[in-house]
Amino acid sequence: MTSDSTGAQRPGVDWDAESAGFDDEPDHGLRDPAVREAWAARLRGWLPRGPADVLDLGCGTGSLSLLASEARHRVTGVDLSPRMVERARAKLAGRDAAFLVGDAAAPPVGEQRFDVVLVRHVLWTLSDPGRVLRHWRGLLRPGGRLVLIEGVWGTVSPVGMSADTLAALLAPLAADVRVERLSDDPLLWGREVEDERYALIAVP
Repeated sequence: MTSDSTGAQRPGVDWDAESAGFDDEPDHGLRDPAVREAWAARLRGWLPRGPADVLDLGCGTGSLSLLASEARHRVTGVDLSPRMVERARAKLAGRDAAFLVGDAAAPPVGEQRFDVVLVRHVLWTLSDPGRVLRHWRGLLRPGGRLVLIEGVWGTVSPVGMSADTLAALLAPLAADVRVERLSDDPLLWGREVEDERYALIAVP
């Protein structure tokens, strides 16, 4: 998936066509060392300390997958775009990672279960987020966690999902829900932002 200048994913876009320029966004390609380290530091706080199985849904070209892999986690990435998956496979060639073409809402992982389901800028685009969250929770092993990075992008015609809305959806599904605000860290986005951006970590 990709984003416009607000950082929001755009439904109805030809993701294969967009894949060539996906990494041009500072928070997608993570080419700037400062932006890359900002995301790596956040992931260190969100993911388990020891090696874990991480399912990266809507993985795009695999930038967060790469950071997770560099932190010694085993990664399975899923994206609807075959071109995105190709780029992710190339980016993580030789690492303990696998990438599948499929729908983030119903990832093709069979009976496999994970310690972390990691999803960035995907949930708000889905038609029934409550149902999808229940499905994602079912993909977790006991003690696992959901790490959901979302926001409300733009200030004139905002799109997205607020932290309060997502926390309410998760309340029946998770015993522990923590929101981490991300808007005040320009290193994550390569610039100052004024809209709502956050990560929500939920442990059933």
